[in-house]
Amino acid sequence: MSDVRSPARTAPAKAPPAPEPSLPANLRRNAPLVPTDSAASRALAAVIAILTFLAALCAGAAEIAVSSAGQWQGSVAQEVTVQIRPSAGRDIEADVKRAESLAKDTPGIAGARIFSKAESERLLEPWLGSGLDLSDLPVPRLIALTLARDRNPDLPALRAALVEALPGVASLDDHALWLQRLSTMANTFAGIGIGIVLLVLFATGLAVVFATRGAMAGNREVVEVLHFVGADDDYIAKAFQSRFFRLGLRGGALGAGAALVTCALAGLLARMWRSGPAGEEIEALFGTFQIGWQGYAMIVLIGVIASLVTAAVSRFTVRRFLR
Repeated sequence: MSDVRSPARTAPAKAPPAPEPSLPANLRRNAPLVPTDSAASRALAAVIAILTFLAALCAGAAEIAVSSAGQWQGSVAQEVTVQIRPSAGRDIEADVKRAESLAKDTPGIAGARIFSKAESERLLEPWLGSGLDLSDLPVPRLIALTLARDRNPDLPALRAALVEALPGVASLDDHALWLQRLSTMANTFAGIGIGIVLLVLFATGLAVVFATRGAMAGNREVVEVLHFVGADDDYIAKAFQSRFFRLGLRGGALGAGAALVTCALAGLLARMWRSGPAGEEIEALFGTFQIGWQGYAMIVLIGVIASLVTAAVSRFTVRRFLR
């Protein structure tokens, strides 16, 4: 019996599966609705960081000005000045001793320091220049009175006693005008600082508005699909708010951190300059260039506010866009 073999049947080759159409990045599974790693997101975070840094520096500068003005007010408020004017036919040295005695007898006066004639003349050098012979001029003599901290001095009684004992010669200056000017200056600096911070936060809000509208326009098909499957406007607004809050938090943290480092370096440099005569003059005029814990807390608070403004503005913009 012959071996008859049937020809081998070859199975038809399977065609390779057709490649699935690639989806946009924002439509893929587990992809965020608003991507935070895009170039636009990084740019927005950088803008928020820069604006937060500027706002924090303005707030720190205002805090330094207010604290320096407070120190000046405390120093000025602890002293009053008695001025003795030269008068024809009177012994100015006797008048100075008489005024010093009256001041020491007044309750609340802790001490008195008489300025010599040479010291009184040196006080005029910033206005008249140095090297002038002022011996022929009727330069008034000054007595600096230090006030006691534990009790209030009776300055009206001292003023009345000086007028009675040395009429037309002695006068008392309680520096009320300078204290008022210092208070006005401190309030002005504080108001300017608050205004600049508000303007910077407003600029941050405007940047977030444009970024949010751009993100909404770039994800319009995603929003339409979400509406189609039953998502409401509040759900979409929360998604955008969460993403922009993270961007604002990142930018606010970077800006506030840079401001904290800048203020710390400024304080370190101020302590280094303070060792020389120029540093002492700068400190006397402008303060120590150091902020306390209130200033650092204010900088951190500005970073948090920038993040909250970013989240709130993005949510409001999305709700307006979806109407």
